[in-house]
Amino acid sequence: MKSYQRILSGVRPTGHIHLGNYLGAIRNWAQMSLETKEQLFCIVDQHALTTVVDSENLKENTRTIAAAYIACGIDPKKSAIFAQSHVSAHTELSWYLSCFAPLGWLNRMTQFKDKAGKNKENANLGLYAYPVLMAADILIYKATHVPVGEDQKQHVELARDLAGSFNSYYKKEIFPLPEPIISKETARIMSLRDGTKKMSKSDVSDYSRIHLLDDADTITLKIRKAKTDSDPIPSSKEGLQNRPEAENLMGIYSALSAENIDALCSEYSGQPFSSFKNALTEILIESLRPIREKMQHLLQHPDELDKVLYDGADIANLLAEKHIKEIREVLGMIPRR
Repeated sequence: MKSYQRILSGVRPTGHIHLGNYLGAIRNWAQMSLETKEQLFCIVDQHALTTVVDSENLKENTRTIAAAYIACGIDPKKSAIFAQSHVSAHTELSWYLSCFAPLGWLNRMTQFKDKAGKNKENANLGLYAYPVLMAADILIYKATHVPVGEDQKQHVELARDLAGSFNSYYKKEIFPLPEPIISKETARIMSLRDGTKKMSKSDVSDYSRIHLLDDADTITLKIRKAKTDSDPIPSSKEGLQNRPEAENLMGIYSALSAENIDALCSEYSGQPFSSFKNALTEILIESLRPIREKMQHLLQHPDELDKVLYDGADIANLLAEKHIKEIREVLGMIPRR
């Protein structure tokens, strides 16, 4: 079992949390928290402000993410669960780091290009600069490891570059260089309507994703409507090549059952996907039921969730304040009273 010193990761509180978030990230974080000396799981509510639509219902969405963390197995007694906005050192360090961030580095960030699209000139500064805030999220805690998806690896590399630049300029090892953790075994869950795209909160169609709060009837309907093709299930995984929707459904079942795709293909070989969808629906309902029930219970007690967030922020602030004082001293600022 690999051990990590201090991990930091987070989720934007934007809309409902879905199956892709769970299988692709949070389930693994819960396991990783058992192997780590210190764990900080942030709800990055300030990042949500970069797009207006994502900042709607921010309080409710923040509590939903906190409930999902706990329901998916992250223990608030062992891990700090907190809102980014409750630790002011994030934004303070972001400004300091922005003064070390060459525009050339930020211009290479592919996420900005993807999200800004053709409206690049109308995009806000927050969207452009948010990789620097993400670097601050990581570096303010001197996190040694950051579990992320492949699409966020570039941002962790920017955090490493900024940490190295800061350390070099001041000739002092202020920040460790954080390591991204990208598990090769992590399930990559795709849209139920288009197997070439990741399952996403921002997809217009609600039928593209399974929310962790979906009930059994809703899950049944979404899987029944999930896009497939007319070919039968092949006898091996190789037969799923160039069949993204079919491969996605088999991958979801595999991730929930721990049964490899080759074994599933052998079991259902020659059958139409309608038969397999029934089995997939059943395992989804059974796997997500305890998570949904736990989340519903927690969301019915917002005061308890807020206490978890406040307690987590107390832990995070102790660590962040210690480090920001050190950083201010290196920068040559007069100490605060």
